[in-house]
Amino acid sequence: MTTRTAPWKRALPLAAALAAGALVLAGCSGSGSSGGAEPQTITFAFGATNDQDKAAYSGLATAFAKTHKGVTVTPQNLPAQSYPSTIGTRVQGGNAPDTFQSEGGTGQSYSIIPFAKAGQLLPLTDSAILSALPSSQKELWVYNGKAYGVPLGSNANGVIYNDELAQSIGVKIDASTSLDGIIAQCGKARAAGKTIYGLAGGATANNAFLALGLATSTVYGSDKDWNTKRAQNKVTFAGTKGWTTALESVKKMFDAGCFQDGAASAGFDALTNGASSGKILGFFAPSNAAKEIMDAAGGHVKLVILPIAAPGGTKTYLSVSADQSVSASAKTKSPQLATEFLKYIVSKDGQEAYSQAVGTIPVTADASTKLLPQFEPVTDLIDSKTVRGLPSTDWTNVKVYNDLGNGVQGILTGQLTVKQVLQQMDADWG
Repeated sequence: MTTRTAPWKRALPLAAALAAGALVLAGCSGSGSSGGAEPQTITFAFGATNDQDKAAYSGLATAFAKTHKGVTVTPQNLPAQSYPSTIGTRVQGGNAPDTFQSEGGTGQSYSIIPFAKAGQLLPLTDSAILSALPSSQKELWVYNGKAYGVPLGSNANGVIYNDELAQSIGVKIDASTSLDGIIAQCGKARAAGKTIYGLAGGATANNAFLALGLATSTVYGSDKDWNTKRAQNKVTFAGTKGWTTALESVKKMFDAGCFQDGAASAGFDALTNGASSGKILGFFAPSNAAKEIMDAAGGHVKLVILPIAAPGGTKTYLSVSADQSVSASAKTKSPQLATEFLKYIVSKDGQEAYSQAVGTIPVTADASTKLLPQFEPVTDLIDSKTVRGLPSTDWTNVKVYNDLGNGVQGILTGQLTVKQVLQQMDADWG
């Protein structure tokens, strides 16, 4: 049910800005103690952006401790804005927490594979862990045949959409609507004093999220191995029509008034204000944001998840990601306990409880798994495997991603051309 993706954590400031209220992770079934002579206390570090995130991560540690008598998992909430660089520095310096939030694959400052290559992570040899990893995405956590992290769950990376509000003004969009069909309705939304989408164009993460969502269909839909070919220098960003189409599509949406006024320089607060006042119908974010907002609204708003639509003539694919992960330090003094904690996280019980709490999709999901109601519009895409991962997970470095996000803003303001942005990304690739 899942496939490779998205660094949803890079979009967390959006969820933080739009959601409030507590998320409490329920305890799960299980029993036993890790035993052994090693210390029975480990730390678990993460970068929570708000109280909800903190409660979810801390609840995961609490649930594990309840089912493992005599052990303690101590949460450490590090500043979210600087978390990737902070944890990267600590791992490289040999003073990392026992376990910590990490990013699957490569391309980020806290990505798993570079750490694994440097011998800085604890190898996870438990067969239960290896068998639980989604087979289509094992490269996110496995290096040289050994696992070095486990996923927290999967997110659908698309549009958080208020369909009831949209229909009240005559705007009709579903998972099958092409981008051309959406653009054709942007004027109708404007006439009603609203915009179809909110965009935080001043935020690298939101711009890149949108561009990558478009490229999920225009590039990776027809060529899921594009990243491999780029690594072999068989293709380039600037030389791939699908990448040009993706960035040109963002500009077409902008020119058609599909985004709110001032979108090119807006921050996440513009989305907060737009959503709370009913001025925007949807915004680009990981699917877990829908649950956070609906919980905070106390049932007064109903949101659904839609894919980021492809232009007419191109098949729309949904981006689904499982890159948000947890790893253990090679320096931990409690390798057995750390392994048990990660084993619990990727177990069926752990995945389902966590997913129900935060609005993600369990990586252990199968045809019998009941997804939350907001996933209903994209269920057919998931079940038919019309999905791709967010590609930046295994890009060579974070600069490629950052220059994509910054480049989108440059395109919207007229300071950069599509060709210049793609050429810069090729230069960044190395």
